[in-house]
Amino acid sequence: MPRGALLSHPESAVSEQATTPASLIARDRGLLWHPYSPLDGDAPFAVNAAEGTRLSLTAADGTAFEAVDAMSSWWSAIHGYRHPALDRALLDQAGRFSHVMFGGLTHEPAVHLAERLVDLAPEGLAHVFLADSGSISVEVALKLALQYQLGMGRPRRTRFLALRGGYHGDTFAAMGVCDPVDGMHAAFPSVIPQQLFLPRPPAARLVDGELVADAAEVAAWIGILEETVARHRDELAGIVLEPILQGAGGMYIYAPAALAAARRVASDNGLLLICDEIATGFGRTGTLFAVEWAAVVPDIMCVGKSLTGGYLTLAAMLCSAAVADVVTASPLRSLLHGPTFMANPLACAVAGASLELLASAGWQGQVARVGEGLAAALAPAAGLASVRDVRTLGAVGVVELSGPVDVPAVTRAALEHGVWVRPFRNLVYTMPPYVSTAEDIAAIGAGIHAAVARVHG
Repeated sequence: MPRGALLSHPESAVSEQATTPASLIARDRGLLWHPYSPLDGDAPFAVNAAEGTRLSLTAADGTAFEAVDAMSSWWSAIHGYRHPALDRALLDQAGRFSHVMFGGLTHEPAVHLAERLVDLAPEGLAHVFLADSGSISVEVALKLALQYQLGMGRPRRTRFLALRGGYHGDTFAAMGVCDPVDGMHAAFPSVIPQQLFLPRPPAARLVDGELVADAAEVAAWIGILEETVARHRDELAGIVLEPILQGAGGMYIYAPAALAAARRVASDNGLLLICDEIATGFGRTGTLFAVEWAAVVPDIMCVGKSLTGGYLTLAAMLCSAAVADVVTASPLRSLLHGPTFMANPLACAVAGASLELLASAGWQGQVARVGEGLAAALAPAAGLASVRDVRTLGAVGVVELSGPVDVPAVTRAALEHGVWVRPFRNLVYTMPPYVSTAEDIAAIGAGIHAAVARVHG
């Protein structure tokens, strides 16, 4: 068959009118890889529509569901779906130009977005690299740290210190600073860069608006941090961590004092502190950036996920002037990275609108309301025999089971109660859109409770 014949053959075309949700799911299965799923795994649900906080879904058996999206499409759709301001920003920019290369060119959406990011970020983060995705922003951050140490005349500093339980993305350098044992990348030990790891910092709980942890445990952890850095100082370029909340590593909340200690130890030993705020940034934990829980400013910070309100893939790496000055004064002079779709105008325009909306809608009040609602709505789950812990922080709610979650069964059971969740490991958790109503939050809590009770007891 000639090249291109399949594309033009009329019998290979599927008319839009003939496509049903069930046929769509059948065509998907065995054709498309889904995240961390086999090609012949559980059938996905077909999305028919999404608006506000609601998803219209259909299962492979034809059952239709209207559900509150308790996941914000993996923590990104903070303003909900089809928001008029974001739709308008996207369409307005498409009417001008959708993409231009960023090599040798610039445009207003990118400059405006970078200015807003610097305005919002912790003071001192003055320079921006716009990346394709969260993983790539971490890759760029690690590369920048290596270039910084080289510029400082310390070429042997090529390793990173990270946290057990951490997750920073699926590309190779990012995989290297993820948890090497309990993470999702244990299949690649021979090709992932070998880094150093600290135990998880001590857990913290929210009490009267403060994160509280055991002081003795925190002191012991800080001792391990100090000893590890002292022993490996001459080979370490930086410390990499998710501040306060480890996401895919277990929705684990840890002591702000541990983050503050990491800042101090990094500064004292010539290391860069790299904070991955991809999941935690823009209000999710109750502060605009999670580093604010410990009143620290990192040398490098990565943001993504909710940056565009869930519309398009975009991330950013911000760094201090001190870091940028060293690289600029070095023989290399440039940060050696340049994605084809870097600073895509459509994504930048929507991100700029999303940040404006975050401010104008009053994210603090939104997140506080969602957090209070989740604490109340999820509390009854603590009484279930299968539940080990229930915890909340900002607009994050977690029901931790004593054993692994039956993901397909819990997902279906929650859908039957009008809630879309995507559990993992032993966690049924929620990160709902900030625009979720009190009724939405109550439904999320009731749906999770009912699903866990039915499936796990």
